[in-house]
Amino acid sequence: MAISENIAALAAEGRLLAAAAGAAGPGASVPTCPGWQVRHLVRHTGMVHRWAADLVTEGHRKYRPGDGEPDLDGEELLDWFRAGHRHLVEALEAAPADLDCWTFLPAPSPLAFWARRQLHETTVHRVDAESALGGPLTPVTAEHALDGIDELLTGFHARSTSKVRTGTPRTLRLWATDAADGAGGRTDAVWTVRLSAEPPTAVREHGSGHLPPADCELRGTAEGIYLTLWNRLPLSAVTLTGDRAVARLWADRSAVT
Repeated sequence: MAISENIAALAAEGRLLAAAAGAAGPGASVPTCPGWQVRHLVRHTGMVHRWAADLVTEGHRKYRPGDGEPDLDGEELLDWFRAGHRHLVEALEAAPADLDCWTFLPAPSPLAFWARRQLHETTVHRVDAESALGGPLTPVTAEHALDGIDELLTGFHARSTSKVRTGTPRTLRLWATDAADGAGGRTDAVWTVRLSAEPPTAVREHGSGHLPPADCELRGTAEGIYLTLWNRLPLSAVTLTGDRAVARLWADRSAVT
C-alpha cells in the first residue's frame, strides 16, 4: 500500500475506533484484550498515537518513551484521543519523504514505516473497540489485510523477541483467498511459516499450486487470516487443516507487547 493510502486508512480507522468506544462506554469489557475495559484501550492507543507523532515531528533518531497514559475518562478521554489521532495523521501528512527518525522494523523509509505501523496498530485496536460494542466488525479490505499479514510475519515475528518457538520444527501455511491478481480478479496469497527453536521465518510463496505439504494450514479471506493471526478472531474464523496444535502454538505465543 502507498504511504498516502495508509495515512488515509489510518484516519478512517481512528474515527471508527472513537465512535465504537463512545458507543460501548468506558467501562465495557474488551473481549479481545482480557482484563481491559474500553477506557484502557483508548488510553493505550491514544498514548501510542502521541508517541509516534512526537517521533515523526521531532525527528528523534533514538528510541524515546512516550509520556504515559492520561488519567482521563468518559467524553474527556475521547476528546483527548481524537485530538491525538488527528495530530498523528496531520504529522504523517506533513512529514517529508526523506524523514529521518527512529523505527523498529524494516521498511522502505521511516515515513513508510510509521504510516504502516500506526495503520495496523489502530486497525487492530478498532477491532477491539467494536468487539466491546458487539455486533459486526467494520470490514478490512484485502489489500489492507495482506499488508498487515506481511508486517506481522516478516516484521514483528522475524525479531529475536518472538516467542513463537518450538523444539520440534513445524510448518504453518497461510492461504488468503482474495488477493488481487493484477487483472481485476482474485487469486491466493500464500505464506509458509517455518517454526523452530529460533524466531519464525516466513516466505511469501509463488507458484502456490505446487507447494510441499505443511503440518497445518489456515485458509480464509485476507481479513480472516489477518485478524486470526492477531488473535482478534478465533481459529474457527478460518478453515484449519492438519495439526491444530501448530495453530494453537501461534495463538498462545504470538502476542505482541
